[in-house]
Amino acid sequence: MNLGGPHYFFVFFVFLWLGVNLGVAQLSGWGELSRCYRSGDPFEGRKWKFRRGQMRLLMKYNNCLTIGANSQGLYLAVFFLFRIGHPRLLVPWQDISVTTGKTLFWKWIEFRFRQAPSVWLRIYGSLADEVRLTAGPFWPGERNQMKDRV
Repeated sequence: MNLGGPHYFFVFFVFLWLGVNLGVAQLSGWGELSRCYRSGDPFEGRKWKFRRGQMRLLMKYNNCLTIGANSQGLYLAVFFLFRIGHPRLLVPWQDISVTTGKTLFWKWIEFRFRQAPSVWLRIYGSLADEVRLTAGPFWPGERNQMKDRV
């Protein structure tokens, strides 16, 4: 029996891929968010694809996030190759609190979620401003982290 054949490698790779995606989803908090905010409906609103964000435990989603905004809330999805453990989410604006700040040269916005208080998502730069403008009057109130430190 040859355990080094290509089909064994393929099976190993698939299980590794599934395990890593499920692990990242749990560590980052996406799994917790999905228990509260899973969305099965098509999203109607403005979307930004292939963006980056950071979640708890310094889990980074680099160039694989789709972030959307409309009057109902904040939409989050990942590129289909990474979707295992990462269902699409739609978080109502009333369940979101926002903190703004700056790290060296980059402005960021951090979203916190009422039904999953240990989870946060941070997005950087002009994307944060675009999401805010798209949400319009539905945008939650902000706290500025720099002001809070003083």
